[in-house]
Amino acid sequence: MNKYELVCIFNPNTDEEKRNQLLDKFKEIIETDGTVDNVDEWGLRKLAYEIEKLNEGYYVLINFTTNPETPKELDRNLKIADEVIRHMIVKIEE
Repeated sequence: MNKYELVCIFNPNTDEEKRNQLLDKFKEIIETDGTVDNVDEWGLRKLAYEIEKLNEGYYVLINFTTNPETPKELDRNLKIADEVIRHMIVKIEE
């Protein structure tokens, strides 16, 4: 089992209910073979540069432990979600 960190930026116009549904879906994908260690919602932040004509985004950080195959499936689902404007999954070296 490896430790990973996911940072995803949601479109700021996404309502809270839809955002929570997506977060639950992402957590379910992780929990099929691993565990979610921490979910930290940073909230609305100014973007470093404009993305899709947006200057702000809703940031969420998820720390999780799982096997090496799960991040690939998670990445695929994040790319499909229209509400996610950017994401990055990083393996944490210990």
